[in-house]
Amino acid sequence: MCGIIGIVGTAPVAPALYDALTILQHRGQDAAGISTLDGPQIRLHKGSGLVRDVFEPEHMASLTGNVGIGHVRYPTAGRDDSSEAQPFYVNSPYGLALGHNGNLINTDELTQQLFDSDRRHLNTRSDSELLLNVLAHELQNQHPPTLEPQHIFSAVDAVYQRCKGAFSSIALICGYGVLGFRDPHGIRPMVLGFRETRGGTEYALASESVALDVLGFTLMRDLKPGESVFISLEGQLFSHVSELAQEPSPCIFEYVYFARPDSLLDDISVYKARLRMGQALARKILRERPDHDIDVVIPVPDTSRTAALPLAFDLDVKYREGFIKNRYIGRTFIMPGQKMRKKSVRQKLNAIDLEFRKKNVLIVDDSIVRGTTSKKIIQMAREAGARKVYFASASPPVRYPNIYGIDMPAPDELIAAGRTEQEIQEELGADWLIYQDLPDLIFACREGNPAIRQFDTSCFSGEYITGVEDGYLEKLRALRSDKAKKERRTKDALQMAV
Repeated sequence: MCGIIGIVGTAPVAPALYDALTILQHRGQDAAGISTLDGPQIRLHKGSGLVRDVFEPEHMASLTGNVGIGHVRYPTAGRDDSSEAQPFYVNSPYGLALGHNGNLINTDELTQQLFDSDRRHLNTRSDSELLLNVLAHELQNQHPPTLEPQHIFSAVDAVYQRCKGAFSSIALICGYGVLGFRDPHGIRPMVLGFRETRGGTEYALASESVALDVLGFTLMRDLKPGESVFISLEGQLFSHVSELAQEPSPCIFEYVYFARPDSLLDDISVYKARLRMGQALARKILRERPDHDIDVVIPVPDTSRTAALPLAFDLDVKYREGFIKNRYIGRTFIMPGQKMRKKSVRQKLNAIDLEFRKKNVLIVDDSIVRGTTSKKIIQMAREAGARKVYFASASPPVRYPNIYGIDMPAPDELIAAGRTEQEIQEELGADWLIYQDLPDLIFACREGNPAIRQFDTSCFSGEYITGVEDGYLEKLRALRSDKAKKERRTKDALQMAV
């Protein structure tokens, strides 16, 4: 999962891109990058770390130009180092820089095609570099004397034919403008906005509407599945929907965890969807245990607060803040390595003993993925003096790998894989475990926009919108497990030492 932003402005855009990336920082903490277009030159700076650490004043001063794109990276593939920070750049044709949110699932096939047929070299293992080179090749195949919007859209349609998976992408085309496109299923989000300035109308594309809000842009709409939008250097807006476009199937995990609550995605308020998740959980608890003995509801900050509040209200029990969060620790779910995640839970959260002592506590979290964090939190509640510790998840059991850009690839790293809910409860050490039912989760999101008839629920249901070739999930497990990542980091470190 990554965050992307692109702006065609009437004044230097680097400061606005920087601000937008800080707003999208929750989508990726591994690396950040900005690319701007200054006349015939593409300027680029990127590196590992948070936005505030990557960009020094001298870097910002060098990113001149009124047009640009930005990216924050959360690695699901490749190496965890600065070589795979985005945007990526190729010089032919025209000069292209691209940032990508999502994950391609036919990378082996594309890699072979690029080498054998397209005669293109790849310098990293990143699927984003693959996507950039496919786009570059298809643009080159247009052979126009002057690149027009229809040529760009034809190239993107060819990308749709070749690339499978989830990809919301923004590309900078030297001498022409900014291109944004969303995969044919609309799995990953992208929104379009504008703002009026003294110099004229400015346009922006972003992963979430909150980035537009902060910059003072007015949200126009979400990009449709299979839609590409091109904004020329002169500020003209063009759009095209591919014949390959499918039924909208946005990733439901965006509403559960990744997106900020103040965002609108596919015209659905993330905040209201999470409120409805809490209400649905309350109904389930009252069905299963109408005479429950819950004394207090305590959320795991920050994502689950929105669901926990209506849950407590509907159960007619107290809502309390029982955990204090250290805001200088990153999101543990997206931290690389099990050892780092375990260590950071204690650094990230501290319990307020008086909210737990001699009480039956219902702790609410947005999801349970590996179970590492949940297990530690339950243990902390007991150490703080809780009499009973109940645990509720605003989403169903995560039993299957997500292949569209969320780093939960290996089933043996998912606590719910191959276990019943009773077995998960025992593994976590909870006195009672309550999971959201999948139909209730879908309803909680869909009520915000009934036109969305389905979601990508693959990590809960095992049903993959794009289909999956035989053996792909097994290969992904070998590539992306914590063990495999550790081995790659060790190998890379040894190579650098030599």
